[in-house]
Amino acid sequence: MIAIITTEQKDSLIGQSFDGVQFFNPVQDIDSNWCISVEEIDQCTNVDFQWVKDLILSTFNPPLIGELE
Repeated sequence: MIAIITTEQKDSLIGQSFDGVQFFNPVQDIDSNWCISVEEIDQCTNVDFQWVKDLILSTFNPPLIGELE
């Protein structure tokens, strides 16, 4: 499961830790939507990014090989 995020949200998460050790890793799906994993959401203890807990979850549709941005 993943949550789709905006480009602005993706930009705010790049280089940021969700738990003090591990970092957010937004990826794109087959439709070029930016996504973060349910693990990143569930394990997020960073007070600046608690908004990720309010994101709606959906199924990840991985991009085809060679179609990543």
